[in-house]
Amino acid sequence: MKVMIVDDEVIIRNGLSTVVNWEENGFTVLEPAASAEEALQRIPDEQPEIIFTDIRMTGLSGIDMAREVKKQFPDTEIIIISGFDEFAYAQQAMREGVSDYLLKTSRPGEIIQSAAKARERLEARRRNEEGGRVQQTIVNRGFLRRLLASGSASDARTEAEFWDRFPDLRPDADGFTVLRIWLLSVHSSGSGERGGRPDGDVYRILVSRLAERLPCAWLEWNGALLLLVKSRGEDDWSRMRPVLGHVEAELGCRVTAAVGLPFTQLQDLPGALAAAAEAGSYAWLLRAERRIRYEEVASRRGIRTVCTVEEESELFALLRAGDTFRLRSWITDLLERIILDPEATPGSMQAYLHSILVSARRWLERAAASIGYSSPLPSGTPFDIYELAKWPERIMVHELKQIMQQYSGMVSASSPVERAIAYIHDHLDQSLSLQQVAKHVHMNPNYFSELFKRETGRNYLEYVTQAKLRKAMRLLRETPAKISEVAGEIGYEDLKYFNRLFKKFTGLTPSEYRASAEVCPSLD
Repeated sequence: MKVMIVDDEVIIRNGLSTVVNWEENGFTVLEPAASAEEALQRIPDEQPEIIFTDIRMTGLSGIDMAREVKKQFPDTEIIIISGFDEFAYAQQAMREGVSDYLLKTSRPGEIIQSAAKARERLEARRRNEEGGRVQQTIVNRGFLRRLLASGSASDARTEAEFWDRFPDLRPDADGFTVLRIWLLSVHSSGSGERGGRPDGDVYRILVSRLAERLPCAWLEWNGALLLLVKSRGEDDWSRMRPVLGHVEAELGCRVTAAVGLPFTQLQDLPGALAAAAEAGSYAWLLRAERRIRYEEVASRRGIRTVCTVEEESELFALLRAGDTFRLRSWITDLLERIILDPEATPGSMQAYLHSILVSARRWLERAAASIGYSSPLPSGTPFDIYELAKWPERIMVHELKQIMQQYSGMVSASSPVERAIAYIHDHLDQSLSLQQVAKHVHMNPNYFSELFKRETGRNYLEYVTQAKLRKAMRLLRETPAKISEVAGEIGYEDLKYFNRLFKKFTGLTPSEYRASAEVCPSLD
């Protein structure tokens, strides 16, 4: 803590500087001042926290100097050290903000004690001020959170309160200012999948570094750091980028910065927040980008939201095979295609991936029903479908791997006929001979035929035909595929033969069935 001694007597000022053990007691003594005028000139640059001064000096008195110092630097502790033991002097000194009054006959220990008490008062004030600032910051942040959460335009009273609480964001002297909302998302280093929510220390480090370069208000918002920045256009990013780079290197993380549209009126705050959130939702899709601007993604139209029959067939084959490595590779390729699509949006990706998971779950249910599997299928760990746009690879691998394992466990616990039925349903697009299926379950064809009829109540050919036609009914009901394509999906190349079999089974032609299903989806 810095101390300045002011006295026009060279013996006094030099004696106070050298006789008292300042350094041992944690004080740094500045070069003494020979007059109040000299002290007033040096104080703004040297900023002493404690000043020892005489009262009577050539020129301005110590009390005059105290008055001027307190005007400019009210927290400075001033201690009079005088040769006059008069009550009137002490009274006047106290009125001017002097905190202590000593005589020049005081011993070094008394002087140090007075300086130590001044230090305690300074530190106590600073603690109180810091606590007050922290509390005020918390209150201000709560105000901003309520303003953002309301989603409605602010009125004049709210605007006035906003500018009072955040003076650094006030309009410039010309009355014009531009604000922007930035959302900073912290990810684990080297991955598009975030490894859990970052703690408050990460945000505090980010804010402490950014606040030195950007006038801003901040708060945690839906797992990200929201910055409301007084913007200078593109210069914002040029000042933000090196800070983010240093923090990433220091903390071993990756930070994605999403920015919304600029705005000049506080009533536009809800729209600006929505734009920033929309840009932020692209963090996984555009994971190679460190900055995502709303203007660059707003025109995207989205990808298709339903998987194709071909994709289903490919996936079902993978699930039957039970090879988790191939499954992961398939998911990686699928997501890479989405990333490369310039029209992909988080919402359309989410819907598309969800359709794949729904198809896989329905396939498992059909497989279970086809072999008469009586045990209930585990539903799996529930997840929020909105998370598919944030951590698609993790969720897709987890969900499809579960379905693969459930299918494997279901088939391994089944009888030969049940395994045969599962095989039939997995290969309905082929001409399934009895010999082919019997070979799959390692049985003699004649014995297999007898066992199959005994356990199912139907002969082999009748069962396969009905299974194929039921799949055709589902395809006609759930897809826009042509009738010839549906026939091909169940292994019939002769369309007339397919039409005859279908009408015999349902009482309707394929076209009639599709039309009826559109009117009454629960027809079958």
